[in-house]
Amino acid sequence: MADAEVAVIGGGVVGAAVAYTLAQRGVACVLLEAQADYGRAASGTNSGILHTGFDSPPGELETRLILRAAELREHVLPGLDVPVRRCGAVLRPRDGGEAETVRAIAAAAQENGVEVNLDGDGVLHVPGESITDPIGFVHALVAAAEAAGAQARTRARVERIARLDNVLALGLEGEGELTCEVAVNCAGLHADTIARMVGDDSFSIYPRKGEFFVFDAPEPLEQILLPVPTKRTKGVLVFPTIDGHVVAGPTAHDQEDKDDWSVRPEAYGEVMDKARAMWPPLEGVEPVHSYAGLRPAGRNGANYVIGRSPACPELINVAAIRSTGMTASLGIGEYVSELIA
Repeated sequence: MADAEVAVIGGGVVGAAVAYTLAQRGVACVLLEAQADYGRAASGTNSGILHTGFDSPPGELETRLILRAAELREHVLPGLDVPVRRCGAVLRPRDGGEAETVRAIAAAAQENGVEVNLDGDGVLHVPGESITDPIGFVHALVAAAEAAGAQARTRARVERIARLDNVLALGLEGEGELTCEVAVNCAGLHADTIARMVGDDSFSIYPRKGEFFVFDAPEPLEQILLPVPTKRTKGVLVFPTIDGHVVAGPTAHDQEDKDDWSVRPEAYGEVMDKARAMWPPLEGVEPVHSYAGLRPAGRNGANYVIGRSPACPELINVAAIRSTGMTASLGIGEYVSELIA
């Protein structure tokens, strides 16, 4: 008999949401986090913005999960001890080309069923965009999962996976083995490493670095200021935080080192000219802190790789969940739970 019906590998926001959803459905699951705390990698360095999906391509899996997560949050957030502020966002085009892009975004938002308002100057207002504390959001999901019966373990790094009869045996660093009927690979930057343990080389993950600069607010910022996106990136934005700071970023720097969380010297110049143009009160104000997040990007355009491993059907991969992972997490949890069911 297995130790757990389901083992969720990775205690970031996606793994926490999967464990929460499974526990709510009465599934005996255990959440395994390699580090000493939950949400301290890609999830904890997320912007903390809960997006509505207004600018997501209609019909794609990522979009469907973002939209579903927005519905689920209405029911889940009241039971979580986590602050959320619905501050809204605004996109202000700078030229005719950007105005055309904004009009296309407004049309996509309408197709996605997301409320937006396009004013006479071509400025797009998105009232449903919200901010939260990303680490607090992860911790709240873990606590709610435990309250519903899940187990959660830190310093539980998975080093190997083997099939034993009808179960999977997960070898844990210094902790022996844990057996389960199904394992869910939510290991973020290291999801490809987990997949390789069962002979699955169907995807690869590389880190896309996003660098942020934090300011003591020179004056209150009431909304998220979004740039008009390009095909490669959503660009530099300026947004308030739950604790009253203002943040500018991120960059989008592709690298190979999954352990390099440093802020590059050139990042300041890549961010600040754009940020000050969007919000002039930052002119002459120096940051009080900076940090970098590493987003788990999929090679060759892979994105939201969710499904049973082709090499081992008892392993469900939840990989290449990029910067929208926190936004979509509850939708992902539901989707994975239905795959398991």
